[in-house]
Amino acid sequence: MDDYGEQISDSEKARIAHDFIIHSPPGEVETVMKDVRTLLNNDNTFVDGMMSALTKYRMDQFSPVSVDDGSVLITNHGKLDEGRFLDPKSQRSFKYNVSSKSASDVQPEQVDSSVEGWRSEIENSIKDYIKNYYPNGVCTVYGNSGDGGESVIIVCIEDHKFSPENFWNGRWRSEWHVTIDGGNAKVVGLLKTQVHYYEDGNVQLVSQKECKDNLTVSSEKQIADDVAKLLAKCEFDYQNAIIDNYRSMSTTTFKALRRQLPVTRTRIDWNKILGYQIGKEIGK
Repeated sequence: MDDYGEQISDSEKARIAHDFIIHSPPGEVETVMKDVRTLLNNDNTFVDGMMSALTKYRMDQFSPVSVDDGSVLITNHGKLDEGRFLDPKSQRSFKYNVSSKSASDVQPEQVDSSVEGWRSEIENSIKDYIKNYYPNGVCTVYGNSGDGGESVIIVCIEDHKFSPENFWNGRWRSEWHVTIDGGNAKVVGLLKTQVHYYEDGNVQLVSQKECKDNLTVSSEKQIADDVAKLLAKCEFDYQNAIIDNYRSMSTTTFKALRRQLPVTRTRIDWNKILGYQIGKEIGK
């Protein structure tokens, strides 16, 4: 970098490294960190931005971690002090190592008992939904009381499939906020898809959609079932819309990015060209 224009300060390099890491494609952050470390060629600068960036990445990606006999998502909603995260179902917290992606030092944790009935019932319905539709899906459901006394349930869902041997990785994330106030429930969801293809190229699909609806509340069981049905419909419609858009782009946008035929308007006979090259080499 020093040979081109002004030198970049160590703090600026650390900021750039931080941005590279938090924007890594799913399943590839370790590779990105390795490359960034090589580019910086300065471990002091690298370490300055690495841990905070990696922590943010794990939370943004809803990274799953095994805790005893279950899986918990690492999210901003479950973040406690000193690098600890909450498992609301077991009412325990644990220390999370962002580098090894492992949990340790599991301890009991106090939760908001006033919303536990809503939270646990919704979690049970969501888990049945995930079992039917997500091969490796994990959900974590949080509950707390709002400033106005309403019950706020936050549902986080993650599923992924990494296939680096085939040069692609992908992750699904959805986050749903259910605010229950009396006989009404306001539901707001944010659905995210990110897929990276990098065989002989570099293409990413990054998409998100917001969903909103209102439900009537009569009981914990009823609202839990209705929330699960709403999630299923919204997420099904969103995934179908992505498939339809991809099919449309394959016949329109992608074709517009390159010529159907070379300027000669005839297809290239690669075998003939290879023969020319071999004849040329023999002639020499």
